[in-house]
Amino acid sequence: MKPLKIKVSITLDSEIIDEIKTLAEEDDRSFSQYVNLVLKEYLKKKKDE
Repeated sequence: MKPLKIKVSITLDSEIIDEIKTLAEEDDRSFSQYVNLVLKEYLKKKKDE
């Protein structure tokens, strides 16, 4: 079963948005999917420290 997703609203710098959009497109993912992936990897890394 897929985990539940919750819609959130955040404010980001335009440069960050542009860079994430570019990286997401290169990885054939949506903006939201890419942000989720990046945050998961960051949290995993912080947990392993």
